[in-house]
Amino acid sequence: MSTVLTGASYVDEIENALALSLCFSTFLLFLLLLKWRKTKALLEVTEGMKKTLEGEGNRLFDFLHMLGIALEEDHSASTLHREIVDGVKEVVSSKGGALYLLSGSGRYLLPKHISKKCPLLIGLPMEVFEKTGGDMDVLKSHVQLSKVPAGEGMLGSVLSAGVPQKVDDVKYHEAFNDAFLHYEGDVTAMLAPLTYGGRDLGVLAVARPIKEGLFTTSEFTLFRSASEQAAFALGNATIHQEAGEKRKIEGELRTAQQVQQVLLPKGKPEVLGYEIEGLNRPARMISGDYYDYIDLGEGRWGIAIADVSGKGVAAGLLMAMCRSVLRAELRRGTDPLSAVSQVNKLMFNDIKEDSFVSLALYIINEENGHVQLVRAGHDKAPIYRKSTDSIEWVKPPGLAIGLDDGVVFDRITRLHEFDLEEGDTLLLYTDGVTEANNLAEDEFGAERMVEILKESSSEGVESVLKNLMKSINSFVSGALQSDDITLIAVQKK
Repeated sequence: MSTVLTGASYVDEIENALALSLCFSTFLLFLLLLKWRKTKALLEVTEGMKKTLEGEGNRLFDFLHMLGIALEEDHSASTLHREIVDGVKEVVSSKGGALYLLSGSGRYLLPKHISKKCPLLIGLPMEVFEKTGGDMDVLKSHVQLSKVPAGEGMLGSVLSAGVPQKVDDVKYHEAFNDAFLHYEGDVTAMLAPLTYGGRDLGVLAVARPIKEGLFTTSEFTLFRSASEQAAFALGNATIHQEAGEKRKIEGELRTAQQVQQVLLPKGKPEVLGYEIEGLNRPARMISGDYYDYIDLGEGRWGIAIADVSGKGVAAGLLMAMCRSVLRAELRRGTDPLSAVSQVNKLMFNDIKEDSFVSLALYIINEENGHVQLVRAGHDKAPIYRKSTDSIEWVKPPGLAIGLDDGVVFDRITRLHEFDLEEGDTLLLYTDGVTEANNLAEDEFGAERMVEILKESSSEGVESVLKNLMKSINSFVSGALQSDDITLIAVQKK
């Protein structure tokens, strides 16, 4: 059965359909409006975040730029420390910051720069608070001078942990659970250990009152990045400083070496009836060995050779002292045994317990080939006797200088006398010759030395020393020289 619509009912149907369509359209418009408003809000938030991120990026870039300039211009350490703290403060919009660096011993964290508005970052003993009456300005002055044990407190815990920390409320940090320490203030902080090349440098921190807002995750990320760059800058600055100090020390050592060379003989002594040649080759820039020729007048010459235990600057200073005292005593006309005894007495109090000086003093008489010897603990000396083509060792008793205040020294040490005949060659040396090591750690030894002495004596003293050094160089074959080498050859014409 079909339904027949009249004109009126048809119009009503059309009106109902239009009304339904209008309602649906209105609903869609409402949904679109909501979506538009949400999209607009999201766009506004995104734009705000974009500006925030751009601001953070710009601040971090400015910080890195500042570090680059500081390293290029070779700023002083104090200036670099201040710029790092001020720069990190700007990056994270913090009220205050502090930089603590490890002491040379590594036992303490020392405050290198603490900004004026930086809240306290360390706990203080209760008696300090009581004495200062809690005056924050006085407390901050105290903190500026306080060194922190490297393994203690909030700073020490961050250094030990090796990772940055964000501390929402400092007073609740586990480091302040100690009943003997007191922490004052409502402070939030971020701290980071500073390391470079596997080496701990210190701790960088920023802080502000909690009422100004806790540090955000975004600020913590920025802080970690900035602290890594600060550690890199500090590490490079330290290396640069150490290199500069090393260059300065090397320059001073070169100057000391030049001064020491002035103290050594400039050439051969003109001793009638004798040919004499000497050399000194330090293991380092400064030698602990020394040799000397001393004109005593009336045809008498003193020849001294000595070896200070140890090497480097300390040994060089003792060498210079020994030379001066011995020369002064001999030129006063003191006999050789008394002169060496006086050297021991005067130097005893200035030589450390683990140091000593071995010395041999020979007094040669030009007229008759007579030689006097005082051997204060020095190596025994070989004499090549031309008439018998043999080696004779000269080894009278004697105690090294600096081991005794004089009682034992004077009882043991004796004056020994012998003669040199025409063609005889006396060889004086320090143990850097016989103890020269090759790569297999074998020693050159006395046998090789005296063999070369026998073979070369007929060619003169220059050949003796030249052939000895050539043989030593060949023996060690690239091994580093471990001790100073000093040689003197004396031949009776």
